[in-house]
Amino acid sequence: MGAKLRVVRRRIRSVQSTMKITRAMELIAASRILKAQQRVEAARPYAELLTRAMEDVARQTGALFHPLLEERPEPARVGVLVITSDRGLAGSYNANVLRLAEDLMDSVRARGCEPVTYATGKKGISYFRFRGVPLAGSWSGFSEVPPYRAAVEIGRRLIADFAEGRIDEQHVVYTDFRSAFTQRATSKRFLPISPTEVRDVRRRPHAEYLFEPGPSEILDELLPQYVITKVYAALLESAASENAARRRAMKAATDNAEELVKVLTRQANRARQDEITLEIMDIVGGAEALASAAEE
Repeated sequence: MGAKLRVVRRRIRSVQSTMKITRAMELIAASRILKAQQRVEAARPYAELLTRAMEDVARQTGALFHPLLEERPEPARVGVLVITSDRGLAGSYNANVLRLAEDLMDSVRARGCEPVTYATGKKGISYFRFRGVPLAGSWSGFSEVPPYRAAVEIGRRLIADFAEGRIDEQHVVYTDFRSAFTQRATSKRFLPISPTEVRDVRRRPHAEYLFEPGPSEILDELLPQYVITKVYAALLESAASENAARRRAMKAATDNAEELVKVLTRQANRARQDEITLEIMDIVGGAEALASAAEE
């Protein structure tokens, strides 16, 4: 009985130690969510102004012509960039993204095209390498706090592969951050850029511009920067979603640990009561034996 009590108490100490770790990770993730949200909000005005600049170019020229806007009539190879995390312990965050990526690649194959896979985050890289899926590009080490230079490197690689004909379309699978409680895996086509993305459909007053250099040279600078900005926004959204998912997963783990400690404490109390009962029975039995011996 004493051995059982020691085992239960050892388990209680082990669960309590784990609970301290999960609670600390929950608090760290919660603190990072706010910073991640701030980075997402700070990036939006730049994207809006960049889009407005392209709208002004399109309005002045009457049309947009650029290789990054070119719809290829018979695409053969479709790029799929999958954004995952470098670390686990984030619930179903990575599983949802990878499941959507697999569905997207199945639909690409159903169109008669070959998917070309790119991945960011150690979890996604490990997933595809384990399954023998060749990666055209991989990046890791920045999933929680993505720097802009990472988006520049990824964006330029995607643009180069599209411009050189290694891919005919480029889709990105990432997690859209709606709130600290709502995140959803989503996929969007980044290349070729849809002309409707850079045309203003709202009725608002416009200023008149003189372009120097010409509109085509301006688009050569703006459109690649637009793609890089979209990649950066996807990285920021995924980072905020990762921290929110990890906070939720760690909170659930902490709550489960607390409940397990309560169950184990009841087991320890019951074992201790049984131990005390046996000790009392031994004492009573010994006293009765002594009393019987004295009467004889």
